[in-house]
Amino acid sequence: MTVDEFKARLRVPAIVAPMFLVSGPDLVVETCKAGLCGTFPALNQRTSEGFEDWLKEITDRLGPDHAPFGVNLIVHKSNPRVMADLELCVKYKVPLIITSLGAVSDLVQAVHSYGGLVFHDVIQRRHAEKAAEAGVDGIIAVAAGAGGHAGTFSPFALTSEIREFWDGALILSGSMSHGGHIAAAQMMRADFAYFGSHFIAAEESMVSQEQKAMMISSSAKDITYTDQVTGVGANFLTPSLAAAALPDHAGEMSLNEEAKAWKSIWSAGHGTGAVKAVRPVRAICEQLIAEYDEARRNFCR
Repeated sequence: MTVDEFKARLRVPAIVAPMFLVSGPDLVVETCKAGLCGTFPALNQRTSEGFEDWLKEITDRLGPDHAPFGVNLIVHKSNPRVMADLELCVKYKVPLIITSLGAVSDLVQAVHSYGGLVFHDVIQRRHAEKAAEAGVDGIIAVAAGAGGHAGTFSPFALTSEIREFWDGALILSGSMSHGGHIAAAQMMRADFAYFGSHFIAAEESMVSQEQKAMMISSSAKDITYTDQVTGVGANFLTPSLAAAALPDHAGEMSLNEEAKAWKSIWSAGHGTGAVKAVRPVRAICEQLIAEYDEARRNFCR
């Protein structure tokens, strides 16, 4: 599958990000049925066996007329499952693999062997250059304001620097919360927009009702960027930081330690202010599609 073929299967050029402890089969399937690409982290399942169960469920529930789905793999020495999970992705021919914390050419070749695509997330130009050398199909520019482990650069600066050397697919992440932001990303020479926080309070999200309520009551002013939770800079809901004692860590945390921290300290991006209620994924997607179409019409006028 080429990037153009992937895009042709979407109603709008948008991807719902793989959110740790948030994204599961229901969120992924309903997103794809609504016409956007739904994704999830392999590590949202505690074992590779559980991960395979999810892959079976998602592939059984989706058909050829639905948008493709994707899986996030943490490509780092701290993840002992990466090879086992990659083998399962190859077995089930996952259309899109999103890699984090390492761009590896062998992984890219394995995904290309069955016709899949690899997008890699970065927060700065140096990481993007390494991803390009590894042969990825797309680069996800994680700009300031994104949920989770986010960068600090303006989306204008980050996309411009990457486009100086990269003519492949470019995906823009950071505070995306309105369908018009998809059109704005395209005007900035990105090919896709990357949504996250807007879906944390979806009915199909795996988070607690308390976390959904905090999303609804929060806005951009309630987001804190800190490296004190996991050792790496990330955006979190300030009220959840205040309610939980920060973990005692020295430097980079293990994946198990990080998972424990994220259960009580909740991540979100600057786009959280757009979350007004708990709604079905389909309703969120339909709103984004309508807003995107309106933005394009207004620009043409």
